[in-house]
Amino acid sequence: MFQFEIDISDQQSLLAVSLERLREVIDRVLTEESIVAAQISLALVDDSSIHRINREFLGHDYPTDVISFHLNAESDAESPQGSEVKPLEGELIVSTETALREAQTHGWTAEDELILYVVHGLLHLCGFDDLNDEARPVMRQRERHMLALWHLTPTGLEA
Repeated sequence: MFQFEIDISDQQSLLAVSLERLREVIDRVLTEESIVAAQISLALVDDSSIHRINREFLGHDYPTDVISFHLNAESDAESPQGSEVKPLEGELIVSTETALREAQTHGWTAEDELILYVVHGLLHLCGFDDLNDEARPVMRQRERHMLALWHLTPTGLEA
């Protein structure tokens, strides 16, 4: 029914991470969002790496928590006559260093913070946004719903 290809590259040494748990998170979020097929790559990096990517591709000269890139214009749209489904293709780059630093803000572990970043980035790939006052509450509510699937209740996620 669902066809997900998930590639995780751990390019950092600051945080021991369960790659299997991250695969499960990606799989569950895509399923919850009714994505039928997806090719997702996730890179775990440090702050200097995400800073470089943020500056080079987005023009922001600072490290950040997560960056998501759509790798195709159409996602999850079924072709006419019920033929092949075009997969959602996307890339997430996540800073474990930022997760280590920011975890206390939400009162949980750095790995839980990392899950927040993965959920957030995936929701961007699924069409949610938090860049304006109108869209932000919808995305925050969806983040809280997703995190609750793992019994995570963050503090500090404003509406």
